Amino acid sequence: MVKLFVEGGGDSDALKTECRRAFSLLLERAGLKGRMPRIIPCGGRQNAFDQFCTAREDLAFLLVDSEAPVTHANPWEHVAQRQGDGWPRPEGVSDDHLHFMVQCMEAWLMADRPALQAFFGQGFNENALPSATVKPEEVGKHDLGRRLEQATRDTKTKGAYDKGKHSFKLLATLDPKLVREAGPWAARFFATLDRLMKKQKGAP
Repeated sequence: MVKLFVEGGGDSDALKTECRRAFSLLLERAGLKGRMPRIIPCGGRQNAFDQFCTAREDLAFLLVDSEAPVTHANPWEHVAQRQGDGWPRPEGVSDDHLHFMVQCMEAWLMADRPALQAFFGQGFNENALPSATVKPEEVGKHDLGRRLEQATRDTKTKGAYDKGKHSFKLLATLDPKLVREAGPWAARFFATLDRLMKKQKGAP
């Protein structure tokens, strides 16, 4: 069995269900329908890492926020050295098995501006977002949240962006092509998952 351990979903069963559904829809649209991993929302990032480490009998992927700018080409070096993590690379695990949504998942949300506009509707202020020429992965974690809040605070039906209320509903609507274009870490995640799931299924 192939498992994808995802940071997110909090402690609520309902939110974990919403998280699982959103990632499933996004990955299916990315071309993985029929060879999907089992998506496991884990709440906090430490819990995601701990669960990943126990799944050694399976092919497992770990998808978390980087929480800070990634300055290492090797993702395991980032989590080993980041204050608050200090995660060692588990024995037998390769670079292919650790992935980042970069500093936070909102980088993926920011990648699909048409989806943001459609979701929030009247009052959405795209001008509050960073320039469209800036890759979302290049925007800092706190700036991503602040910009999304500013862009949505005057919307008529949804109100200002709230991670618990809105993030997975938005994720479920994203165009995976635009998410891939968010930057190299997003592109790496989809390409690696596609390649290894094809190999797992015996596809050419």
